[in-house]
Amino acid sequence: ACTGIENIDEAITLLEQNNWDLVAAINGVIPQENGILQSEYGVETLHGPAYGPSSHSAAASSAPSSSSAFRHVVPSRQIVERQPRMLDFRVEYRDRNVDVVLEDSSTVGDIKHILENELQIPASKMLLKGWKTGDVDDSTVLKSLHLPKNNSLYVLTPDLPPPSSSHSGALQESLNQNFMLIVTHREVQREYNLNFSGSSTIQEVKRNVYDLTSIPVRHQLWEGWPPSATDDSMTLAVSGLTFPCHRLTVGRRSSPVQTREQSEEQCTDVHMVSDSDGDDFEDATEFGVDDGEMFGVASSALRKSPMMPENAENEGDALLQFTAEFSSRYGDCHPVYFIGSLEAAFQEAFYGKARDRKLLAIYLHHDESVLTNVFCSQMLCAESIVSYLSQNFITWAWDMTKEANRARFLTMCTRHFGSVVAQTIRTQKTDQFPLFLIIMGKRSSNEVLNVIQGNTTVDELMMRLMAAMEIFSAQQQEDIKDEDEREARENVKREQDEAYRISLEADRAKREAQEREMAEQFRLEQIRKEQEEEREAIRLSLEQSLPPEPKEESTESVSKLRIRTPSGEFFERRFLASSKLQVVFDFVASKGYPWEEYKLLGTFPRRDVTQLDPNKSLLEVKLYPQETLFLEAKE
Repeated sequence: ACTGIENIDEAITLLEQNNWDLVAAINGVIPQENGILQSEYGVETLHGPAYGPSSHSAAASSAPSSSSAFRHVVPSRQIVERQPRMLDFRVEYRDRNVDVVLEDSSTVGDIKHILENELQIPASKMLLKGWKTGDVDDSTVLKSLHLPKNNSLYVLTPDLPPPSSSHSGALQESLNQNFMLIVTHREVQREYNLNFSGSSTIQEVKRNVYDLTSIPVRHQLWEGWPPSATDDSMTLAVSGLTFPCHRLTVGRRSSPVQTREQSEEQCTDVHMVSDSDGDDFEDATEFGVDDGEMFGVASSALRKSPMMPENAENEGDALLQFTAEFSSRYGDCHPVYFIGSLEAAFQEAFYGKARDRKLLAIYLHHDESVLTNVFCSQMLCAESIVSYLSQNFITWAWDMTKEANRARFLTMCTRHFGSVVAQTIRTQKTDQFPLFLIIMGKRSSNEVLNVIQGNTTVDELMMRLMAAMEIFSAQQQEDIKDEDEREARENVKREQDEAYRISLEADRAKREAQEREMAEQFRLEQIRKEQEEEREAIRLSLEQSLPPEPKEESTESVSKLRIRTPSGEFFERRFLASSKLQVVFDFVASKGYPWEEYKLLGTFPRRDVTQLDPNKSLLEVKLYPQETLFLEAKE
């Protein structure tokens, strides 16, 4: 009340910082010249410690027993007037925000007068909303509301037309806004807080209310719609509803049969009673007609053919006839029945990916039950039930009217669900039909979550379907987690296998490259050996074809040649001066230096002997009586 602090954690923190000295904590939050402590008994100015021995004894002698625990009176303390507490208000009106600062001794009317000057709106046309306490009026003092320091309010002007400028922009903004409709159900005195976007239509509101109250749209009596709301296709943004909250009341028509005067009276407001194509018709008893006759039509006329042929060989064909007959009796707004065998329905519902799995709903029909017509028309064909089943269930149906079909289903039931479930269905009496079985698939078996009998309501049926969905969703999340983990493990294994395959291919490629390299080296080695063998054969042949070396004491002219190899070695030989130069070349080749690869050079003068005519004699090429030559490899 003193500081406007509403957060208990913040208050305790401040007290701990001041060693639990209440006066010091308050003075720290509201600093004044002398320090002020406000209590329910008045305002006291404190100059000394709040909890001294003298103050405690004075408080004990002077304070009444009912005084607050922190009130301590010190005789020497001066009583001063309480300084006013300032409150900050941020007021929103359409696209504007106005900041207002007032003392807490001001009234709500004072805020309106300030807003009147700022917004140019008469104060009498304003509705100031956003108070956290109860209803307030213009004379309410702000201090009595115990407001925090900072407050947010908004202004409504339902009696003023919207501004003409920027109309399209304002309309678009209204379409994006959310309206809170507080709808009161008159018969049961229950309120529903419904959120709708501005782009929703009045018809959508009425259909949603039908889901909540089970009052068909054409039987709804409304109060509270603005006069401008003249068409159910009108959006809430342009209907004239009060933003952000608007109150409405809905009830059920007392009787579908009205007098001309009642009809004319109710037609004055188009929203008191409105039609809706596709709405479910009411139970026959509501119109004062017994179970055997509806609107003057005998029940035998409604049942021209059985829902399912007896002893049907193919379950798919039987379901096709069931769906067609169901549509002819109760209209096209009904659950989408799975066409196929029960095993195929299991496969569709339970054996896909975990994220795609659904519950299986089995509808067991019985034409001889008194509940069948009401259950089908009012519950099973309700739009909310049809929508919920189509989104979350695979719906399969079977007709239990004929004994042969009944026995066939019990056999299927025993095979898929076990004898306990089959016995439960077998013991159901005719008047307990129709039945609605909710099946959830598990890893090893199929579990029957719920068996819903025909004597139920739309709300109860929806609640039981939703309860089954909660159980299924929890199991589905576990299955999704397991499936994701399994897929992750498989992905890791696939990645490892792929990495291993790539490694094997790399190893194989490396091995093949090594083998090719070795083969190439072997081939080159073979070629080299062959060439060496060939060269060796040529060398030996040349060596054998050389004429014998003449002796030094020979009477013929002898030329002595000294030849230096590239490695620095020397070899010498004597030749007849009349021998041809080719004999020198053959001698050098026999030493492993063929003249095709090496050239023989002279020293003085430097010349390439291999360029001379090999048929000339040594004497002619001036290699007589002696000469030093050296070998050099050709480039």
